Amino acid sequence: MPTRDAFTVLADPTRRQILDLLRERDLMVSELVDLLRTAQPNVSKHLKVLGEAQLVNARVDGPRRHYTLTPEPLRELDKWLGPYRRAWADRLDALEAHLDEMTDAEGEH
Repeated sequence: MPTRDAFTVLADPTRRQILDLLRERDLMVSELVDLLRTAQPNVSKHLKVLGEAQLVNARVDGPRRHYTLTPEPLRELDKWLGPYRRAWADRLDALEAHLDEMTDAEGEH
């Protein structure tokens, strides 16, 4: 089975919503159907894609499948995003310093 790219998988808002729900606790397909208010085949399709990206894992319990979040691929995304997060933090720090200077200059008048 080919592994799907996590960025492509996470581009879909329904799949992100499924991950948000699984972050809270493990859920069965029927619970996800109720929470998402969508058809079971649609949820199953999204779970299949998430499984191919190794973002969720299914545990079989008789006729039921319990889905759980698999955080390891998300750690890789977080690692990749780190430099971008630092760049934004630096820019926000520079903006804050600029605004402080403007406030100080206005106070001198």
